[in-house]
Amino acid sequence: MIKAESFKGQNIAVFGMGRTGISACKSLRAGGANVFAWDDLQASRDGAEAAGVKLTDLTANDWSKFDALVLSPGIAHDLPKAHWSAQRAREAGIPIICDIEIFAREVEARAQDRRPKIIAITGTNGKSTTTALIAHILTECGRDAQMGGNIGRGVLDLDKMHSGTHYVLELSSYQLERTESLRANAAIFLNLTPDHLDRHGDMAGYEAAKKRIFNNQTSGDAVIIGVDGPHGKRIASELIAANGRRIVPISGRRSLGRGVSVIKGKLYCAMNRTVDMICDLNKAKALEGEHNWQNAAAAYAAVRSLDLDPKAIGKAILSFPGLAHRMENIGQVGRLRYINDSKATNADAAMQALKAYDNIYWIAGGVAKDGGIAPLVPYFGGISRAYLIGESADNFQAVLHKNKVPSKVCGDLERAVICATRDALSSKSDNPLILLSPACASFDQFKNFEIRGDAFREIATRIIDLFEAEKAKGNAA
Repeated sequence: MIKAESFKGQNIAVFGMGRTGISACKSLRAGGANVFAWDDLQASRDGAEAAGVKLTDLTANDWSKFDALVLSPGIAHDLPKAHWSAQRAREAGIPIICDIEIFAREVEARAQDRRPKIIAITGTNGKSTTTALIAHILTECGRDAQMGGNIGRGVLDLDKMHSGTHYVLELSSYQLERTESLRANAAIFLNLTPDHLDRHGDMAGYEAAKKRIFNNQTSGDAVIIGVDGPHGKRIASELIAANGRRIVPISGRRSLGRGVSVIKGKLYCAMNRTVDMICDLNKAKALEGEHNWQNAAAAYAAVRSLDLDPKAIGKAILSFPGLAHRMENIGQVGRLRYINDSKATNADAAMQALKAYDNIYWIAGGVAKDGGIAPLVPYFGGISRAYLIGESADNFQAVLHKNKVPSKVCGDLERAVICATRDALSSKSDNPLILLSPACASFDQFKNFEIRGDAFREIATRIIDLFEAEKAKGNAA
Protein backbone atom coordinates (compact mmCIF):
# COMPACT_ATOMS: atom_id res chain seq x y z
CA MET A 1 0.00 0.00 0.00
CA ILE A 2 1.10 3.57 -0.71
CA LYS A 3 0.68 5.86 2.31
CA ALA A 4 -0.81 9.27 1.48
CA GLU A 5 1.53 11.20 3.75
CA SER A 6 1.10 14.48 1.85
CA PHE A 7 -2.43 14.67 3.32
CA LYS A 8 -1.25 14.25 6.91
CA GLY A 9 -3.43 16.16 9.38
CA GLN A 10 -6.05 17.08 6.75
CA ASN A 11 -9.76 16.29 6.93
CA ILE A 12 -10.64 14.34 3.78
CA ALA A 13 -14.15 13.29 2.74
CA VAL A 14 -14.24 10.10 0.67
CA PHE A 15 -17.43 9.20 -1.17
CA GLY A 16 -17.95 5.90 -2.99
CA MET A 17 -16.94 2.70 -1.23
CA GLY A 18 -15.90 0.63 -4.21
CA ARG A 19 -12.40 -0.70 -4.85
CA THR A 20 -10.72 2.68 -5.22
CA GLY A 21 -12.69 4.35 -2.43
CA ILE A 22 -11.74 1.74 0.15
CA SER A 23 -8.07 1.81 -0.87
CA ALA A 24 -8.10 5.64 -0.70
CA CYS A 25 -9.48 5.50 2.84
CA LYS A 26 -6.78 3.10 3.97
CA SER A 27 -4.00 5.03 2.26
CA LEU A 28 -5.12 8.38 3.68
CA ARG A 29 -5.56 7.00 7.17
CA ALA A 30 -2.14 5.31 7.05
CA GLY A 31 -0.63 8.65 6.01
CA GLY A 32 -2.14 10.49 8.95
CA ALA A 33 -5.25 12.08 7.43
CA ASN A 34 -8.61 12.26 9.15
CA VAL A 35 -10.93 10.27 6.90
CA PHE A 36 -14.70 10.70 6.63
CA ALA A 37 -16.07 7.95 4.40
CA TRP A 38 -19.58 7.33 3.10
CA ASP A 39 -21.68 5.73 0.34
CA ASP A 40 -25.35 6.01 -0.58
CA LEU A 41 -25.74 2.23 -0.83
CA GLN A 42 -26.05 0.08 2.26
CA ALA A 43 -24.34 -2.88 0.57
CA SER A 44 -21.33 -0.69 -0.24
CA ARG A 45 -21.20 0.63 3.32
CA ASP A 46 -21.33 -2.94 4.65
CA GLY A 47 -18.44 -3.89 2.35
CA ALA A 48 -16.39 -0.92 3.51
CA GLU A 49 -16.93 -1.73 7.17
CA ALA A 50 -15.99 -5.36 6.53
CA ALA A 51 -12.75 -4.04 5.01
CA GLY A 52 -12.01 -2.04 8.16
CA VAL A 53 -13.17 1.42 7.00
CA LYS A 54 -14.86 3.60 9.63
CA LEU A 55 -17.92 5.35 8.19
CA THR A 56 -19.30 8.84 8.80
CA ASP A 57 -22.66 10.01 7.44
CA LEU A 58 -21.55 12.82 5.11
CA THR A 59 -25.13 13.97 4.56
CA ALA A 60 -25.16 15.26 8.16
CA ASN A 61 -21.65 16.75 8.25
CA ASP A 62 -20.30 20.30 8.19
CA TRP A 63 -18.44 20.39 4.87
CA SER A 64 -16.58 23.58 5.72
CA LYS A 65 -14.16 21.51 7.81
CA PHE A 66 -13.06 19.32 4.87
CA ASP A 67 -9.89 19.99 2.84
CA ALA A 68 -10.87 17.84 -0.17
CA LEU A 69 -13.42 15.36 -1.47
CA VAL A 70 -12.13 12.10 -2.93
CA LEU A 71 -14.98 11.09 -5.22
CA SER A 72 -15.20 7.68 -6.88
CA PRO A 73 -14.44 8.05 -10.62
CA GLY A 74 -17.75 6.47 -11.57
CA ILE A 75 -19.78 9.16 -9.79
CA ALA A 76 -20.49 12.35 -11.75
CA HIS A 77 -19.31 15.68 -10.40
CA ASP A 78 -20.84 17.67 -13.27
CA LEU A 79 -22.60 16.00 -16.21
CA PRO A 80 -25.11 14.52 -16.69
CA LYS A 81 -26.02 15.64 -13.15
CA ALA A 82 -23.69 16.44 -10.28
CA HIS A 83 -23.93 14.06 -7.33
CA TRP A 84 -25.02 15.67 -4.07
CA SER A 85 -21.57 15.19 -2.54
CA ALA A 86 -19.98 17.10 -5.44
CA GLN A 87 -22.50 19.90 -4.96
CA ARG A 88 -21.66 20.10 -1.28
CA ALA A 89 -17.93 20.17 -2.07
CA ARG A 90 -18.40 23.04 -4.54
CA GLU A 91 -20.47 25.00 -2.02
CA ALA A 92 -17.66 24.54 0.52
CA GLY A 93 -15.03 25.56 -2.03
CA ILE A 94 -12.97 22.36 -1.70
CA PRO A 95 -11.30 20.43 -4.56
CA ILE A 96 -12.82 17.24 -5.95
CA ILE A 97 -10.09 14.67 -6.65
CA CYS A 98 -9.62 10.92 -7.10
CA ASP A 99 -7.11 8.29 -6.02
CA ILE A 100 -4.83 9.05 -9.00
CA GLU A 101 -4.37 12.60 -7.75
CA ILE A 102 -3.47 11.30 -4.27
CA PHE A 103 -0.86 9.03 -5.86
CA ALA A 104 0.48 11.88 -8.01
CA ARG A 105 0.99 14.13 -5.00
CA GLU A 106 2.91 11.38 -3.21
CA VAL A 107 5.25 11.08 -6.18
CA GLU A 108 5.63 14.86 -6.43
CA ALA A 109 6.53 15.09 -2.73
CA ARG A 110 9.61 12.91 -3.23
CA ALA A 111 13.04 14.18 -4.27
CA GLN A 112 13.70 13.85 -8.02
CA ASP A 113 16.25 11.06 -7.55
CA ARG A 114 13.80 9.04 -5.43
CA ARG A 115 10.82 9.18 -7.75
CA PRO A 116 9.54 6.09 -9.56
CA LYS A 117 8.99 5.93 -13.30
CA ILE A 118 5.38 6.37 -14.45
CA ILE A 119 3.94 5.04 -17.71
CA ALA A 120 0.34 6.20 -18.18
CA ILE A 121 -2.05 4.86 -20.81
CA THR A 122 -5.39 6.18 -22.03
CA GLY A 123 -7.64 5.91 -25.09
CA THR A 124 -11.13 4.65 -25.88
CA ASN A 125 -10.01 1.12 -26.76
CA GLY A 126 -6.90 -0.96 -26.14
CA LYS A 127 -5.91 0.54 -22.78
CA SER A 128 -5.97 -2.68 -20.79
CA THR A 129 -4.05 -4.76 -23.31
CA THR A 130 -1.40 -2.06 -23.71
CA THR A 131 -1.08 -1.59 -19.95
CA ALA A 132 -0.71 -5.32 -19.31
CA LEU A 133 1.74 -5.69 -22.20
CA ILE A 134 3.98 -2.91 -20.85
CA ALA A 135 3.96 -4.43 -17.36
CA HIS A 136 4.83 -7.81 -18.90
CA ILE A 137 7.73 -6.34 -20.91
CA LEU A 138 9.15 -4.54 -17.87
CA THR A 139 8.92 -7.66 -15.73
CA GLU A 140 10.54 -9.82 -18.43
CA CYS A 141 13.34 -7.23 -18.67
CA GLY A 142 14.00 -7.48 -14.94
CA ARG A 143 12.29 -4.29 -13.79
CA ASP A 144 10.00 -3.82 -10.79
CA ALA A 145 6.67 -3.25 -12.57
CA GLN A 146 3.49 -2.37 -10.69
CA MET A 147 0.27 -2.37 -12.76
CA GLY A 148 -2.95 -0.70 -11.68
CA GLY A 149 -5.29 2.25 -11.93
CA ASN A 150 -8.32 1.39 -14.03
CA ILE A 151 -7.15 -2.22 -14.30
CA GLY A 152 -6.47 -4.76 -11.58
CA ARG A 153 -5.39 -3.13 -8.33
CA GLY A 154 -6.31 0.39 -7.32
CA VAL A 155 -3.29 2.69 -7.62
CA LEU A 156 -3.00 3.20 -3.86
CA ASP A 157 -3.05 -0.57 -3.32
CA LEU A 158 0.18 -0.94 -5.31
CA ASP A 159 3.44 -1.71 -3.53
CA LYS A 160 5.36 1.02 -1.73
CA MET A 161 7.25 3.21 -4.17
CA HIS A 162 11.01 3.49 -4.55
CA SER A 163 13.25 4.96 -7.24
CA GLY A 164 13.45 1.66 -9.15
CA THR A 165 9.69 1.12 -9.34
CA HIS A 166 7.85 1.40 -12.68
CA TYR A 167 4.15 2.18 -12.21
CA VAL A 168 2.12 1.24 -15.29
CA LEU A 169 -1.26 2.94 -15.00
CA GLU A 170 -4.37 2.54 -17.12
CA LEU A 171 -6.28 5.82 -16.81
CA SER A 172 -9.89 6.45 -17.79
CA SER A 173 -11.29 9.83 -18.72
CA TYR A 174 -13.21 9.74 -15.42
CA GLN A 175 -9.92 9.52 -13.51
CA LEU A 176 -8.02 12.02 -15.64
CA GLU A 177 -10.61 14.77 -15.28
CA ARG A 178 -9.97 14.76 -11.49
CA THR A 179 -6.19 14.59 -11.70
CA GLU A 180 -4.05 17.74 -11.65
CA SER A 181 -0.56 16.75 -10.50
CA LEU A 182 0.36 13.58 -12.41
CA ARG A 183 3.51 13.70 -14.49
CA ALA A 184 4.08 10.66 -16.70
CA ASN A 185 7.57 9.79 -17.93
CA ALA A 186 5.78 8.16 -20.87
CA ALA A 187 2.17 9.07 -21.67
CA ILE A 188 0.22 7.04 -24.24
CA PHE A 189 -2.87 8.29 -26.09
CA LEU A 190 -4.04 5.31 -28.16
CA ASN A 191 -7.21 6.46 -29.93
CA LEU A 192 -10.48 8.31 -29.51
CA THR A 193 -13.97 7.30 -30.62
CA PRO A 194 -17.35 8.43 -29.21
CA ASP A 195 -17.93 7.08 -25.68
CA HIS A 196 -19.01 8.44 -22.29
CA LEU A 197 -20.46 11.54 -23.98
CA ASP A 198 -23.18 11.82 -21.33
CA ARG A 199 -20.40 12.38 -18.78
CA HIS A 200 -18.26 14.76 -20.86
CA GLY A 201 -20.97 16.57 -22.83
CA ASP A 202 -19.51 16.08 -26.29
CA MET A 203 -16.41 14.81 -28.11
CA ALA A 204 -14.51 18.01 -27.30
CA GLY A 205 -15.07 17.45 -23.59
CA TYR A 206 -14.13 13.78 -23.87
CA GLU A 207 -10.95 14.64 -25.78
CA ALA A 208 -10.02 17.34 -23.28
CA ALA A 209 -10.27 14.86 -20.41
CA LYS A 210 -8.07 12.33 -22.22
CA LYS A 211 -5.44 14.93 -23.16
CA ARG A 212 -4.87 15.71 -19.50
CA ILE A 213 -2.56 12.68 -19.53
CA PHE A 214 0.06 14.98 -21.08
CA ASN A 215 -0.18 17.59 -18.33
CA ASN A 216 3.02 18.38 -16.42
CA GLN A 217 5.32 16.50 -18.81
CA THR A 218 8.73 18.01 -19.52
CA SER A 219 11.01 17.90 -22.55
CA GLY A 220 12.60 14.66 -21.33
CA ASP A 221 9.29 12.78 -21.19
CA ALA A 222 7.75 10.79 -24.05
CA VAL A 223 4.41 11.63 -25.68
CA ILE A 224 3.18 8.54 -27.56
CA ILE A 225 0.15 9.02 -29.82
CA GLY A 226 -1.72 6.61 -32.07
CA VAL A 227 -2.13 8.22 -35.49
CA ASP A 228 -4.35 5.60 -37.14
CA GLY A 229 -7.43 7.71 -36.37
CA PRO A 230 -8.24 11.36 -37.15
CA HIS A 231 -8.24 12.57 -33.54
CA GLY A 232 -4.82 11.15 -32.72
CA LYS A 233 -3.36 12.39 -36.00
CA ARG A 234 -4.55 15.94 -35.29
CA ILE A 235 -3.39 15.91 -31.66
CA ALA A 236 0.05 14.65 -32.71
CA SER A 237 0.33 17.46 -35.27
CA GLU A 238 -0.70 20.04 -32.67
CA LEU A 239 1.87 18.82 -30.15
CA ILE A 240 4.64 18.59 -32.74
CA ALA A 241 3.89 22.18 -33.78
CA ALA A 242 3.99 23.30 -30.13
CA ASN A 243 7.40 21.56 -29.76
CA GLY A 244 9.22 21.08 -26.45
CA ARG A 245 8.48 17.36 -26.01
CA ARG A 246 9.51 13.98 -27.39
CA ILE A 247 6.58 13.12 -29.68
CA VAL A 248 6.47 9.49 -30.84
CA PRO A 249 3.69 8.71 -33.36
CA ILE A 250 2.62 5.07 -33.54
CA SER A 251 0.67 3.07 -36.12
CA GLY A 252 -0.56 -0.49 -36.39
CA ARG A 253 -0.96 -0.44 -40.14
CA ARG A 254 1.32 1.96 -42.00
CA SER A 255 4.91 3.06 -42.27
CA LEU A 256 5.97 6.18 -40.40
CA GLY A 257 9.04 8.22 -41.24
CA ARG A 258 9.51 8.79 -37.53
CA GLY A 259 7.99 6.80 -34.68
CA VAL A 260 7.02 3.15 -34.22
CA SER A 261 4.89 1.28 -36.74
CA VAL A 262 3.77 -2.15 -37.84
CA ILE A 263 3.85 -3.15 -41.51
CA LYS A 264 2.29 -6.50 -42.42
CA GLY A 265 2.75 -7.65 -38.86
CA LYS A 266 6.37 -6.62 -38.44
CA LEU A 267 7.21 -4.05 -35.76
CA TYR A 268 9.61 -1.30 -36.84
CA CYS A 269 11.24 1.40 -34.74
CA ALA A 270 12.25 4.74 -36.26
CA MET A 271 12.56 6.67 -33.02
CA ASN A 272 16.16 7.58 -33.76
CA ARG A 273 18.01 8.00 -37.07
CA THR A 274 17.80 4.37 -38.14
CA VAL A 275 14.87 2.09 -38.91
CA ASP A 276 15.10 -1.24 -37.08
CA MET A 277 12.87 -4.32 -37.33
CA ILE A 278 12.12 -5.34 -33.74
CA CYS A 279 9.96 -8.47 -34.03
CA ASP A 280 7.36 -10.27 -36.13
CA LEU A 281 3.98 -9.84 -34.43
CA ASN A 282 2.51 -12.58 -36.62
CA LYS A 283 4.22 -14.89 -34.10
CA ALA A 284 2.46 -13.20 -31.14
CA LYS A 285 -0.77 -15.20 -30.82
CA ALA A 286 -2.11 -12.93 -28.07
CA LEU A 287 -1.75 -9.83 -30.29
CA GLU A 288 -3.82 -10.62 -33.37
CA GLY A 289 -5.20 -7.80 -35.49
CA GLU A 290 -4.18 -4.26 -36.44
CA HIS A 291 -5.51 -2.76 -33.20
CA ASN A 292 -3.26 -5.08 -31.18
CA TRP A 293 -0.38 -4.21 -33.48
CA GLN A 294 -0.93 -0.58 -32.55
CA ASN A 295 -1.02 -1.60 -28.88
CA ALA A 296 2.32 -3.36 -29.34
CA ALA A 297 3.79 -0.30 -31.07
CA ALA A 298 2.66 1.87 -28.16
CA ALA A 299 4.09 -0.51 -25.58
CA TYR A 300 7.42 -0.71 -27.42
CA ALA A 301 7.68 3.09 -27.74
CA ALA A 302 6.95 3.61 -24.04
CA VAL A 303 9.45 1.07 -22.78
CA ARG A 304 12.12 2.03 -25.31
CA SER A 305 11.82 5.66 -24.18
CA LEU A 306 13.08 4.42 -20.80
CA ASP A 307 16.22 3.08 -22.51
CA LEU A 308 15.53 -0.65 -22.31
CA ASP A 309 17.23 -2.94 -24.83
CA PRO A 310 15.26 -3.23 -28.13
CA LYS A 311 15.95 -6.96 -28.58
CA ALA A 312 14.85 -7.74 -25.03
CA ILE A 313 11.66 -5.72 -25.56
CA GLY A 314 10.87 -7.56 -28.80
CA LYS A 315 11.39 -10.94 -27.17
CA ALA A 316 9.11 -9.98 -24.28
CA ILE A 317 6.36 -8.78 -26.65
CA LEU A 318 6.26 -12.19 -28.36
CA SER A 319 5.90 -13.97 -25.01
CA PHE A 320 2.91 -11.87 -23.86
CA PRO A 321 0.11 -14.29 -22.82
CA GLY A 322 -2.76 -11.84 -23.42
CA LEU A 323 -5.67 -10.70 -21.28
CA ALA A 324 -8.94 -12.35 -20.40
CA HIS A 325 -11.98 -11.06 -22.33
CA ARG A 326 -9.87 -9.34 -24.99
CA MET A 327 -9.77 -11.59 -28.06
CA GLU A 328 -8.92 -14.39 -25.62
CA ASN A 329 -8.43 -17.80 -27.26
CA ILE A 330 -10.43 -20.23 -25.10
CA GLY A 331 -9.66 -23.42 -27.02
CA GLN A 332 -11.01 -25.42 -29.90
CA VAL A 333 -13.01 -28.39 -31.08
CA GLY A 334 -11.32 -29.76 -34.18
CA ARG A 335 -10.89 -26.80 -36.50
CA LEU A 336 -13.37 -24.63 -34.58
CA ARG A 337 -11.97 -21.97 -32.19
CA TYR A 338 -13.74 -20.07 -29.40
CA ILE A 339 -12.72 -16.40 -28.92
CA ASN A 340 -13.80 -14.41 -25.85
CA ASP A 341 -13.91 -10.69 -26.67
CA SER A 342 -16.45 -9.72 -24.01
CA LYS A 343 -14.55 -6.46 -23.38
CA ALA A 344 -15.89 -5.20 -26.73
CA THR A 345 -18.66 -3.09 -25.18
CA ASN A 346 -19.03 -0.74 -28.16
CA ALA A 347 -19.02 -1.00 -31.92
CA ASP A 348 -15.51 0.33 -32.36
CA ALA A 349 -14.09 -2.34 -30.05
CA ALA A 350 -16.04 -5.12 -31.81
CA MET A 351 -14.80 -3.78 -35.15
CA GLN A 352 -11.25 -4.76 -34.24
CA ALA A 353 -12.20 -8.42 -33.84
CA LEU A 354 -14.36 -8.48 -36.97
CA LYS A 355 -11.40 -7.06 -38.93
CA ALA A 356 -9.01 -9.65 -37.47
CA TYR A 357 -10.92 -12.85 -38.35
CA ASP A 358 -12.86 -14.62 -41.12
CA ASN A 359 -15.51 -17.36 -41.03
CA ILE A 360 -17.02 -15.79 -37.92
CA TYR A 361 -20.00 -17.16 -36.03
CA TRP A 362 -20.67 -13.94 -34.17
CA ILE A 363 -22.39 -13.62 -30.80
CA ALA A 364 -23.50 -10.05 -30.20
CA GLY A 365 -26.01 -8.02 -28.23
CA GLY A 366 -26.81 -6.54 -24.85
CA VAL A 367 -27.32 -2.87 -24.01
CA ALA A 368 -26.40 -1.05 -27.21
CA LYS A 369 -24.45 2.20 -27.35
CA ASP A 370 -25.50 5.08 -29.62
CA GLY A 371 -25.43 3.96 -33.22
CA GLY A 372 -25.71 0.26 -32.36
CA ILE A 373 -23.90 -1.91 -34.92
CA ALA A 374 -24.42 0.40 -37.90
CA PRO A 375 -20.69 1.36 -37.90
CA LEU A 376 -19.83 -2.33 -38.34
CA VAL A 377 -21.64 -2.79 -41.67
CA PRO A 378 -18.38 -2.55 -43.71
CA TYR A 379 -17.01 -5.50 -41.73
CA PHE A 380 -19.99 -7.85 -42.09
CA GLY A 381 -18.29 -9.75 -44.93
CA GLY A 382 -16.40 -12.05 -42.55
CA ILE A 383 -19.54 -13.09 -40.65
CA SER A 384 -21.00 -16.48 -41.56
CA ARG A 385 -23.94 -16.11 -39.15
CA ALA A 386 -24.83 -13.99 -36.14
CA TYR A 387 -26.40 -15.11 -32.85
CA LEU A 388 -28.11 -12.31 -30.94
CA ILE A 389 -28.68 -11.94 -27.22
CA GLY A 390 -30.05 -9.34 -24.85
CA GLU A 391 -32.31 -6.34 -25.29
CA SER A 392 -30.71 -5.18 -28.56
CA ALA A 393 -31.30 -8.50 -30.38
CA ASP A 394 -34.29 -7.45 -32.50
CA ASN A 395 -32.73 -4.14 -33.56
CA PHE A 396 -29.46 -5.83 -34.44
CA GLN A 397 -31.28 -8.48 -36.44
CA ALA A 398 -32.98 -5.78 -38.52
CA VAL A 399 -29.59 -4.26 -39.41
CA LEU A 400 -28.11 -7.68 -40.25
CA HIS A 401 -31.13 -8.68 -42.35
CA LYS A 402 -30.90 -5.43 -44.32
CA ASN A 403 -27.27 -6.29 -45.10
CA LYS A 404 -28.01 -9.92 -45.99
CA VAL A 405 -26.21 -11.45 -42.98
CA PRO A 406 -27.96 -14.59 -41.64
CA SER A 407 -28.87 -14.27 -37.97
CA LYS A 408 -30.78 -15.90 -35.17
CA VAL A 409 -32.24 -14.33 -32.03
CA CYS A 410 -31.12 -16.67 -29.23
CA GLY A 411 -32.02 -14.64 -26.17
CA ASP A 412 -29.36 -15.89 -23.78
CA LEU A 413 -25.65 -16.60 -24.08
CA GLU A 414 -25.73 -20.37 -23.52
CA ARG A 415 -28.24 -20.96 -26.29
CA ALA A 416 -26.21 -18.70 -28.59
CA VAL A 417 -23.00 -20.68 -27.99
CA ILE A 418 -24.73 -24.02 -28.51
CA CYS A 419 -26.43 -22.88 -31.74
CA ALA A 420 -23.21 -21.35 -33.05
CA THR A 421 -21.25 -24.53 -32.26
CA ARG A 422 -23.77 -26.70 -34.08
CA ASP A 423 -23.79 -24.49 -37.16
CA ALA A 424 -20.01 -24.00 -37.29
CA LEU A 425 -19.22 -27.71 -36.96
CA SER A 426 -21.75 -28.63 -39.67
CA SER A 427 -20.41 -25.98 -42.05
CA LYS A 428 -17.74 -26.41 -44.67
CA SER A 429 -15.89 -23.32 -43.48
CA ASP A 430 -12.12 -23.44 -43.19
CA ASN A 431 -11.09 -22.73 -39.60
CA PRO A 432 -14.39 -21.26 -38.36
CA LEU A 433 -14.52 -19.48 -35.04
CA ILE A 434 -17.18 -18.56 -32.54
CA LEU A 435 -16.62 -14.97 -31.51
CA LEU A 436 -18.23 -13.34 -28.49
CA SER A 437 -17.71 -9.66 -29.32
CA PRO A 438 -21.01 -8.13 -28.19
CA ALA A 439 -20.60 -4.46 -29.25
CA CYS A 440 -22.76 -3.76 -26.20
CA ALA A 441 -22.69 -3.24 -22.47
CA SER A 442 -23.69 -6.29 -20.45
CA PHE A 443 -26.03 -4.80 -17.86
CA ASP A 444 -29.27 -6.33 -19.13
CA GLN A 445 -28.06 -9.89 -18.43
CA PHE A 446 -24.72 -9.65 -16.58
CA LYS A 447 -23.30 -7.36 -13.90
CA ASN A 448 -20.26 -6.53 -16.03
CA PHE A 449 -18.33 -7.66 -19.10
CA GLU A 450 -16.01 -9.84 -16.99
CA ILE A 451 -18.91 -11.96 -15.71
CA ARG A 452 -20.27 -12.19 -19.26
CA GLY A 453 -16.87 -13.33 -20.53
CA ASP A 454 -16.47 -15.82 -17.68
CA ALA A 455 -19.87 -17.31 -18.56
CA PHE A 456 -18.82 -17.68 -22.20
CA ARG A 457 -15.56 -19.32 -21.18
CA GLU A 458 -17.38 -21.76 -18.89
CA ILE A 459 -19.87 -22.75 -21.61
CA ALA A 460 -17.19 -23.09 -24.29
CA THR A 461 -14.90 -25.09 -21.98
CA ARG A 462 -17.75 -27.44 -21.12
CA ILE A 463 -18.37 -28.09 -24.84
CA ILE A 464 -14.65 -28.55 -25.53
CA ASP A 465 -14.32 -31.01 -22.61
CA LEU A 466 -17.35 -32.95 -23.85
CA PHE A 467 -15.85 -33.35 -27.33
CA GLU A 468 -12.47 -34.30 -25.86
CA ALA A 469 -14.14 -36.97 -23.70
CA GLU A 470 -15.98 -38.38 -26.73
CA LYS A 471 -12.74 -38.37 -28.71
CA ALA A 472 -10.90 -40.21 -25.92
CA LYS A 473 -13.72 -42.74 -25.68
CA GLY A 474 -13.52 -43.34 -29.42
CA ASN A 475 -9.76 -43.82 -29.31
CA ALA A 476 -10.08 -46.26 -26.42
CA ALA A 477 -12.56 -48.34 -28.40
